[in-house]
Amino acid sequence: MLIQLPEGNFKGYIFDCDGTLADSMPLHYKAWCEAMREHECDFPEALFYELGGMTTEHVVEILNERHGRSMDPVETARHKDDLFLKMLPQIAPIEPVVSIVNELYGTMPMAVASGGRRELVVKTLSALGILQKFNTIVSAEDYLRAKPYPDPFLLAAERLGLEPGECLVFEDTQTGIKAAEAAGMKWVLVPQPKR
Repeated sequence: MLIQLPEGNFKGYIFDCDGTLADSMPLHYKAWCEAMREHECDFPEALFYELGGMTTEHVVEILNERHGRSMDPVETARHKDDLFLKMLPQIAPIEPVVSIVNELYGTMPMAVASGGRRELVVKTLSALGILQKFNTIVSAEDYLRAKPYPDPFLLAAERLGLEPGECLVFEDTQTGIKAAEAAGMKWVLVPQPKR
């Protein structure tokens, strides 16, 4: 997988976590399937990837609406996340993106801006051995409006002490790309690893 960087004089870099730094999307989907099986609720894989970048609670709300269910978003999201945490030892890095992090470490400020809960993001980055390489982490608890709104990326830029236009975003979903564009940031689309 080749990561092509756009032209620009960037002063900071912002990375999504799942599917961008960590090859964790298949594990998240497996956890979702297990959690939804208990509610007899179908969650097609195509829909899962379409909703990538949204908070877990929001995904539960969408599934409730689609299937006429009344799953508690907070409780269901926590259960799905607990199932995912049990799979954490299976997580692998997305090597080309992690290589960029390793190259930039110590020379440029870097942040993670994720739709995941802080606990999951921190444990995922720790499992990859790159947690300490980021100046700040923005997670679902830190903002009200999730991607595709620009809020996660704007907050990350603010915490890095940079203007939005000075930042380059690495993302794996169209939802995340829309958020980066709404924030006025250039972006890199990270392709899904070949399976």
